[in-house]
Amino acid sequence: MQQIVQKLNRGELRIVEVPEPIATPGQIVIANVASVISAGTEKAVRNLAQKSLLNKARERPDQVRRVLQKLRQEGILKTYEQVQSKLSQPTPLGYSSSGIVLACGSGVQGFRPGDRVASNGPHAEVVSVAKNLCAVVPDSVSHEHAAFTVIGAIALQGVRLSKLALGETAFVIGLGLVGQIAVSLLRAAGCRVVGTDLESSKCELALSMGAAVARPRMSEQEILELTGGLGADAVLITAATTSSEPIRLAGEAVRKKGRVIVVGAVGMEVPRPPFYEKEAELVVSCSYGPGRYDPLYEERGQDYPAPYVRWTEQRNMQAVLGTMAETKLDVSPLISHRFPVAEAEAAYELIQQESEPYLGVVLNYSEATPEPTRRTIELKASLASTAMGVGCIGAGAFATSVLLPAIKKVDRLRPQVLCTARGLSAVDRGEQFGFARATSDEDSVFTDAEVGVVFLLTRHDLHAEQVIRAISAGKHVFVEKPLALTVDELVRIREALANNRRESPILMVGFNRRFSPAAQRLKKAFEGVTAPLSLSYRFNAGTIEPDQWPQDELIGGGRIIGEACHAIDLATYLHGSPPVRVFADSIGGPNAPPVTDDQCFITLRHANGAISSIGYLAGGDRAFPKERIEVFGGGRVGVIDDFREVITVVGGKTRRSRGLGQDKGHSHEIEKFAESVTRGGAAPIPWGDLWSVSLAAILAARCLREGMPFDIPRSNTEPVT
Repeated sequence: MQQIVQKLNRGELRIVEVPEPIATPGQIVIANVASVISAGTEKAVRNLAQKSLLNKARERPDQVRRVLQKLRQEGILKTYEQVQSKLSQPTPLGYSSSGIVLACGSGVQGFRPGDRVASNGPHAEVVSVAKNLCAVVPDSVSHEHAAFTVIGAIALQGVRLSKLALGETAFVIGLGLVGQIAVSLLRAAGCRVVGTDLESSKCELALSMGAAVARPRMSEQEILELTGGLGADAVLITAATTSSEPIRLAGEAVRKKGRVIVVGAVGMEVPRPPFYEKEAELVVSCSYGPGRYDPLYEERGQDYPAPYVRWTEQRNMQAVLGTMAETKLDVSPLISHRFPVAEAEAAYELIQQESEPYLGVVLNYSEATPEPTRRTIELKASLASTAMGVGCIGAGAFATSVLLPAIKKVDRLRPQVLCTARGLSAVDRGEQFGFARATSDEDSVFTDAEVGVVFLLTRHDLHAEQVIRAISAGKHVFVEKPLALTVDELVRIREALANNRRESPILMVGFNRRFSPAAQRLKKAFEGVTAPLSLSYRFNAGTIEPDQWPQDELIGGGRIIGEACHAIDLATYLHGSPPVRVFADSIGGPNAPPVTDDQCFITLRHANGAISSIGYLAGGDRAFPKERIEVFGGGRVGVIDDFREVITVVGGKTRRSRGLGQDKGHSHEIEKFAESVTRGGAAPIPWGDLWSVSLAAILAARCLREGMPFDIPRSNTEPVT
């Protein structure tokens, strides 16, 4: 299928061929019939893409701060590579479309194949959209009109925030698509609407959309004259400009104790006197309603109860469609151009060059019966090779910046097929890292005869089931940590391995720290020491918001299982002994943050009598180094400082060893794994270590709930209680 994307590094707009997405849980797959180019938003993206790196930085100072932080933590080379990788990734364009439902994922209610729906899907022939971002289209509303639904919901949310009542006066500044729809919605609500824009043609159009008065470049004095000296009851700013002139005008034109609603992206230098003297209310509208940017609502499908949140973004979409069906909102006059999707480049050229007046630019897609699903795209010819074929599932930020480059560098591995749920990233990263095929169908990875090893780089809750499928298919498996989120999942993996002994697949978990040069040097420093060691591992983990998926116990497993497992594994490696007992406790009290699990201490006892203390601490400043490991025993001391420097003190002599930069062992773990699966031999990490480390992390999280220590079975064949 075809999709329109923008490259942020080169300013290149492309129509690319990508696999059709699949219906994952909570998602709806839709064959688009029409979509609307949001000229202001999408032109801004294109303009940003065409700027130099320096000018991009000036536009996004928030991103500059993140880059500077990475520079301090990871050095120039790694930071530069990550920035370039991020900029090279394609950005899907578009967010307002309509089409026909092809399939629904599990957990989707109220939609079925064949339904006509509006969604915030991008410009693509087939899209996958979360259920709370879709709305059924009434029979009387055409697909072209329904494609304006999301843009209409943005306008409607601004209208709702204005709190205008029948007979009150609204002043709309900026008469683009959102402004024109706002005019109609306000008129339908019984308001007297006054509008202004720089272009006289848009003012004329606003009169036909329901405005009582619309003139170019109106002044505050004109508004006062039109309202008998009172001023507008509310002002909606729907313009798009870096200037703060709309804010100034709104402050002067609004009545005392009135409301100014900022809907468009405008300069925000707010003049104090008019707002202070009038006690005017200034509100910034967030897109198309409550739920926007909330991952619980948008990604996980948790709706807000209507009695408490009457108008969510989905219910705003439904209201816009209902208003269209009642013929109180007619978007026909807003359509200035139509293009088939294959000619999308001409549409964007028109907008970019402003070669003729435009407003609503609609892209049309075929309404014919969809062709058989095409979920695999050939990227390049498969060459004969003795290297082992690699299938990867997942291509997120970490995979793209760290693991996929490491895989590409190993001669013994041959990138064969890359799979992502929506397909676009599979094509882009597949081309970047030399894969022969891109797909959105993970089944094809497990069944591909040319794939000998599967890399699972997906979300944490998917790991266990995918590991079991790969083992059952006789594939070697590399899975990013964690191996599993629950004891039951861990036991099922153990059973899958036991049932496939004839195949002898190697299972590897991405516990990279033990393969780092720093860990190797520290291990060597304690060679010959027979006394039990004491180890302290401190994470300055940095805070992440409670609604982010790593914090969700069902999806990410929480940060103890998801990341502190690294410390448990490294402690196991340095001690040369698995943990047999675990206890954990976290901060608490009335002033504690919403999530306390990621500010805790974990204590381990190992089988050989060694002990480990792991401080996983999210409450600090990210500018401070992230990890520090200290080991004591046998009259020796060893320190790893953020995987940059190793300090050893032996026999009264202090030695320091510092590499060229931070190295946490990612490339080394891939090389070791590749050597094992291609040349035979033992797994880089023994199954016993994978079992005990994974179980210790799961039980540590359980300690935080139950307040008691847990024994870890020394044999991975023993039952777990």
